[in-house]
Amino acid sequence: MSKDVKSAIDEFHACVNMTAKELESWLKTEESQSVGQKKDDDESIGHKSGKRIVELLHKKKDDYTDDDLSHMKKVVSYVHRHSAQQPEGDVEDTHWRYSLMNWGHDPLKGKK
Repeated sequence: MSKDVKSAIDEFHACVNMTAKELESWLKTEESQSVGQKKDDDESIGHKSGKRIVELLHKKKDDYTDDDLSHMKKVVSYVHRHSAQQPEGDVEDTHWRYSLMNWGHDPLKGKK
C-alpha cells in the first residue's frame, strides 16, 4: 500500500467519526433525509454518500478500489469544507450538523 493510499484511508477514518451502525440508523431518520442538494431523484447527494460510507466502513482496507479511495477523498474534502462553515450557537438541531452526519461526521460526538 502506497503512502498516499494509506494517508487517504487514515484521513477518511479520522473524519468519519460515526460507526457503520450509527450512520445506518441516522440515514433512516427524517432529519437525515431533510437536508442536502438533490438532483433528479428524491435522495440528496449527502444521503447517497452516507450509504456509500457505510459500505466502505464494512470493507477491509485491502479490498478498497480506486473508486473507493476517490470517494474517501471526497468525504474528507466535504467534511473539512463544511466544518469550516459552522454556524454560531447551539448546532445540535441544525441542517449544518445533519448534513455533516450524512457524510459520517457528527461534530458533537465526543463534545457532549
